[in-house]
Amino acid sequence: MQVFNATGRRKSAVARVYLKPGSGAVVINGKALEEYFPSELLQYVVRQPFQVLELAETFDVTVTLNGGGISGQAEAVRLGVSRALVEYNAELKPTLRAHGFMTRDSRTVERKKPGRPGARKRFQFSKR
Repeated sequence: MQVFNATGRRKSAVARVYLKPGSGAVVINGKALEEYFPSELLQYVVRQPFQVLELAETFDVTVTLNGGGISGQAEAVRLGVSRALVEYNAELKPTLRAHGFMTRDSRTVERKKPGRPGARKRFQFSKR
């Protein structure tokens, strides 16, 4: 049995995704998808590549996730799943790219600058 693996990243979240032929179970850090992501929206984000390609009950997905918050983690899993599906069948790539699942969202938190309370915020101006 062949296992397809890939890495997905978003903000500071890193997802290592392993796909193997199976019944459609998704396990993240040892928990079921519904337990790890209680939000319906985040579950939908994770399942998007399978729904677009109509492969919903074809693969078992095992994910090791660390870093970031829940939305960044969900999008990291989506990218990892998409990359693993392309490793399984390269002909799926144009479809996934058309839906925006193959592009790594490189936006991250801007660093704090010296002499400022945040990245861009300034201290209150006092004329006198």
